Amino acid sequence: MTGPNVSEVVDHCNVSNTWTYEVLAWVVIGQFVLGLPLNLSVLYVFIFRFKFWKNRSVFLFNIVVADFLLVACLPSKAYSYTLGQRRNPNYSLCKAMHFMLFLNRGASIAFLVTLSLDRYFNVVHLGRRNFVKALKKSPQISVVIWLLLLPLAIPATLQTFECCNSLGRNGTYNQNVTDIFRETVFFTQIILPFIVLLYCTVCTVHRLKKKTVGENAKLQRAMYVVVSVVVIFSVCFLPSTMARAALLAVRLRGWEELEEVVVQFYDALMVLSYTDCLLDPLVYCFCYSGFKDAYLDTFCPAFLYQRLRKEGTPTTTSTTTSKGRSTSLPMIEKLQV
Repeated sequence: MTGPNVSEVVDHCNVSNTWTYEVLAWVVIGQFVLGLPLNLSVLYVFIFRFKFWKNRSVFLFNIVVADFLLVACLPSKAYSYTLGQRRNPNYSLCKAMHFMLFLNRGASIAFLVTLSLDRYFNVVHLGRRNFVKALKKSPQISVVIWLLLLPLAIPATLQTFECCNSLGRNGTYNQNVTDIFRETVFFTQIILPFIVLLYCTVCTVHRLKKKTVGENAKLQRAMYVVVSVVVIFSVCFLPSTMARAALLAVRLRGWEELEEVVVQFYDALMVLSYTDCLLDPLVYCFCYSGFKDAYLDTFCPAFLYQRLRKEGTPTTTSTTTSKGRSTSLPMIEKLQV
């Protein structure tokens, strides 16, 4: 498609402050350099050592997959920033990468919310029927979640979302409808899950504080899990959402000079949201003692692994094999799953 719309997209994608985007490019490169080996190692342990399908960790595995696919998109983002553009100059590649970013972002949030709901039912409504527990054991449910997320990622490819040819620009009726739908999906994808996460976390922490039976370390670890979900969600996703709202407000008022500044803040906070691919494996996976032991046993030197194991006292164990040796690993506690 050619005409005024194409030039309009390119004009709004060119950056006014190249220094800012050079810095962001290096930040994205750093996220890629750290995120690629981290997520590859986590995937390896999940598949070959932890055997996630046997440890009821299918949803956790899907979060790691979403993070890995996000990491794979980061080089394209860094490349466009080094060229002084907010998107890849290849329009087809730009739409494909943006589709992947939207899909992986939605998948990470969806599986995160599902895990929080499971913890909520296991702690707050212990003894009652937990429908999430049955869902998380089925790989087919994970496939269904990915398929349901596909339509929500499509609006990001209809027009260039990153370059902000959306609300406030003069466009046709169909373009305005598309823009409104896309912005609605963007904000709903963050705000509604955050409300659910906040409610589940508050109720879970309140219930755990009332518990008098069980190991203190186990309860503290469970509270750490549920609180960390909201903290990481708030750090990675809420800032970019608020910046997006501010950007749309500035554009609707026609403040063009201020818009150039707000756009840079928005892009910087979007780069911050990519840090999710580094924090998810550390917080949502390593907090499970069984997976943590499997990871340390695989990648840590033997003397360091034995020293770290002495610091904890696991209660229930399962046996896995690695490099010809048998290792006793603590199972995932019920409150954490």
